Amino acid sequence: MNYDNLFILTLLINFKLQGNIHISLLNFTTAMEQNVARPVEEAARQDQILPSVSIDDMIEQSIGRINATQILQAILTSLPPLFDSQQTYISIFAHAQPTWHCTGSNTNSNSNSNISCSSNNNSNICRLSKSEWAWDSLNVHTSIISEWDLECASSFITGFPTTCYFVGCLLGGLVLATLGDSSLGRKNLLCFSSLVMSLGALASSFAPNFWVYSVFRFLSGAGRAPLAISTLVLLTERVGKRWRSQVAMVGFIHFSLGIFILTGIAYLTKDSSWRNLYLWTSIPGIVCSLLCYFFVLESPRWLFMQGLTKESIAVLRKLGSSTSQVYSTVIINNMANLQEGPNNTSSFESIKILIKKRWAVKRLLASMFLAFGIGLMYFGMFLGVGNLGFNIYLTSTFSALLSLVSYLLTFLYWVPRCNRRISLLGFCVISGVTSIVFSVVGKHIHQGLLISLELVSLFCACMAYNLVLMYTVELFPTCVRNSASSLVRQAMIFGSVFDPVLILLGRQNKMYSYGVFGITVLVCGFLVLCLPETRGKVLCDTMEEQELRDNSSSSII
Repeated sequence: MNYDNLFILTLLINFKLQGNIHISLLNFTTAMEQNVARPVEEAARQDQILPSVSIDDMIEQSIGRINATQILQAILTSLPPLFDSQQTYISIFAHAQPTWHCTGSNTNSNSNSNISCSSNNNSNICRLSKSEWAWDSLNVHTSIISEWDLECASSFITGFPTTCYFVGCLLGGLVLATLGDSSLGRKNLLCFSSLVMSLGALASSFAPNFWVYSVFRFLSGAGRAPLAISTLVLLTERVGKRWRSQVAMVGFIHFSLGIFILTGIAYLTKDSSWRNLYLWTSIPGIVCSLLCYFFVLESPRWLFMQGLTKESIAVLRKLGSSTSQVYSTVIINNMANLQEGPNNTSSFESIKILIKKRWAVKRLLASMFLAFGIGLMYFGMFLGVGNLGFNIYLTSTFSALLSLVSYLLTFLYWVPRCNRRISLLGFCVISGVTSIVFSVVGKHIHQGLLISLELVSLFCACMAYNLVLMYTVELFPTCVRNSASSLVRQAMIFGSVFDPVLILLGRQNKMYSYGVFGITVLVCGFLVLCLPETRGKVLCDTMEEQELRDNSSSSII
């Protein structure tokens, strides 16, 4: 149907609204065909106008069934998380403690002490002279530990670059989080975040010393801060509720694939410099950022809430399926009946809107404390795989595989069928209890049982992590969704800031790492009982609409 026919249909509706019910329909039957004329005649006979619809209804009707365009958009939008996971967990390999051996020189005793070099690496390397031992790899640049002589540094210094990365995530999120709801939008924030993260990683590969390297890690973390939430929000806002969980799953799958690819690259380059690891992961990330900028579509929800109605219509037309074009044209052009959202140009406007409502503040605080506990547990379990005493490449592969299984289970089964609150509480309790048991009786049980406890704890942490991100998107309306989700994400990142130091302390006593992880997630998990259930609910667009829906749900209960 061309724009001339569409204009005629709009005129008909306007005349109807003005009371000119005697206008002849004969001139329109040829232009509109039966598919368009019949609904209009029916509306005229029943003395009705086309009803106003919400943005969610509009998207449901205009986009229709999933099609090739929507699938391609979901794949492109989900590419940045692949590189996000690589930069988040690259320290597992770049900061690994290299193996060493005795050189045979002065192996019986130290000239200044009675300390001998043991061939089974039981000796304290810091109490031996440099002539008594050497790294197993001929290339001393395989890790920052060997290149910058950090083998005897404190836990704080060794974990400092990783801590800088997560501190950058925390501060960067506080600065950039609200831009997704205001001036930049979902798409531009995603591209900007991915680009800064990748450029920071590229710069890290050329760092001349430890301190400059830490600064580049901070910048990379600051850039990637809003990436995950921007991806999730952009994916879910371009589809109806039927496809929301399936589309969101693509981003999580790419996150797991990123860990698999990182592990493969690390294994293939294990005898070369750690700098190559950054080169192989940062350059494709830069290319991905440019592809997303030129080919990814913006969220029609955000465009409409910014008053950009024409742009929103254009996106909906590109995303719409051929089977829904006739009805979607009427729905899209009836958008004029909707009240356009405020044009939030201030970067903190959405935060101001959020804190004006008491219910929203309570919901936000409960979500943030819950996310803090889950973040401490989730990132700690992944970053601590090097402390398990197994092959670091195998344990990373198993962890990534477990993460992938949890994503598939979450979005194919759990999200469509299960209660959010009870599920989150259950996973937090199981993960916390198994982690505490792991830290207390780890030295007194069979190694196979020990690994089983660790895998159960990690799996439940992954499930809780997946659910809390999806749950947060459903808790808040469109006008503040990106900002609220980003703040919750920042609480999760704040928990991960403590992980590097706790993991290094846990090498001597696992209670300092896995025990703290378990207690924290166990306590924070019970805060989910303060939040409402969202399963099967449509996404709201304004604070008033969200409040009205919540009040209606409470009265029904």
